[in-house]
Amino acid sequence: MRKLPNFYYEKLVSKRIPGLVAGLDEAGRGALAGPLVCAAVVFSDSFSEISKLAKDQKININDSKKMTSLQREKSFKWIKKNALTWGVGVVSVAEINNKGIAKATFSGFRRAIRNAEERINRRINFILIDAFYVPYIAGINMPRKMIRKANRKAKKLKIQASQLALVHGDEKSFSIAAASIIAKVYRDRLMKKISEKKAYQKYNWGKNKGYGTRDHIFALKKYGKTRFHRRLFIDSIIES
Repeated sequence: MRKLPNFYYEKLVSKRIPGLVAGLDEAGRGALAGPLVCAAVVFSDSFSEISKLAKDQKININDSKKMTSLQREKSFKWIKKNALTWGVGVVSVAEINNKGIAKATFSGFRRAIRNAEERINRRINFILIDAFYVPYIAGINMPRKMIRKANRKAKKLKIQASQLALVHGDEKSFSIAAASIIAKVYRDRLMKKISEKKAYQKYNWGKNKGYGTRDHIFALKKYGKTRFHRRLFIDSIIES
């Protein structure tokens, strides 16, 4: 049985580097429509107490894709209440279309970090992130050499900078999993709000959240694209 996300990596980093450790993740990167939402979550270094509190209160902190909407909503409220700080970075469709999804994602993560820092007026010193590194974060530098195999035993990891990318990090790190929940719930709410406008109800974004489901693609071919659609792949879908 696969273990649930825990504070193993957060503890490792805290022993070597003083300061705040944030977990980062995003929601909506692979969608055809709607904004991208990035999130950062920082817990205090009382890791055992936080884990116990979540367990005692029957709070599920896991990869958001493995949770029901009701579980995510409950965990979303708990994270906001019990995290030391949290932040989101929303990237508009216009920005995604102009920059491309990679650069837009980096911008979203930088905003999420700033938002989290502003809530408590303290700097984040280290980030744990799902799968890849983020360039140009003030005070949080990337390793000179990209470490792709971050699945190795944590004790053998050489922390060369202020970032550690973990493959499937939302299944391993409590903080990254929490960030995945914040990003997912925040974005789902945005998509539901957009979908309530009469002009967009036919795309069913309240249900499919802008992803390339059959009903979404059918509506896209029938009614065409909107200002909330991302240009990448949309034209080929309409023409096919």
